Amino acid sequence: MLQIHNFEGKTKEDVLDKAINVLEVEENEIFVSYSETESKLFKSKKTELKVLKNIDLIKYVKDYFTKLSDLMGIDIKCEIKIRNEILNINLITSDNSIIIGREGKTLNAIQSLLKQNLNNNFPFNIKLNMDVAGYKNKKVKNLEYSVKKICKEVLNNKIGVQLDPMNSYERRIVHTVISLYDELESESEGTEPNRFIVIKYREN
Repeated sequence: MLQIHNFEGKTKEDVLDKAINVLEVEENEIFVSYSETESKLFKSKKTELKVLKNIDLIKYVKDYFTKLSDLMGIDIKCEIKIRNEILNINLITSDNSIIIGREGKTLNAIQSLLKQNLNNNFPFNIKLNMDVAGYKNKKVKNLEYSVKKICKEVLNNKIGVQLDPMNSYERRIVHTVISLYDELESESEGTEPNRFIVIKYREN
C-alpha cells in the first residue's frame, strides 16, 4: 500500500511549505489533495493536506504491472514519467498485439482498470496516458491527418460532415484539430458509446 503523508496548517501555502520541507521534495515531485475543516476551538478553519510522492506512485504502478504480467502470462515492463501531473506509462511487452487488442480495446481496458484502482485507493486526481510501442501516438497522428483532410473538404463544398462514433479521448483530439480552422465549428452529438462529432461550416 502506498504511504500517504498527512499535514495540517492554517492556509494551503503554509501546509504545502511544511510538506515540502519535511519530505525534502520539490512541488513537482508530489501529488496533493487539500481539504478544509472547521476547528472546534474558536470555530477557525484549518487546512489538511494529503501528499503522495511521485516516486512512491511509480513503484506502486510498476508492482501493479508485475502482478498483471503474472496473471496474463505475458512479460510486461513499464517506463513511467510524470509530467504536469499526468502519469505517462509506456508498456514494453513480449506480445504487443495481445496487450493492444482489437482497435486498442484491451489497452484502453487496462488503462481504465488502473485508473479505477488508483481512484478507489487514493484521494488524488491522477491522470493517465498509457501506450504500447507508440500505438496510440500513431493512431492520434492518423486521426489528425484524416480530420484535416475532411476539414478541407468541408471548407471547399461548405457541406457539414458527421463523423463515425468515437470515445471521449478521440473526440477531444478532433475538436482540437477543428478549432484550428476559423470557418469551421464542431459539436458532439448522440449518447455513449455511440457519441459522434459533426463538423459544420461557419457562415459569415
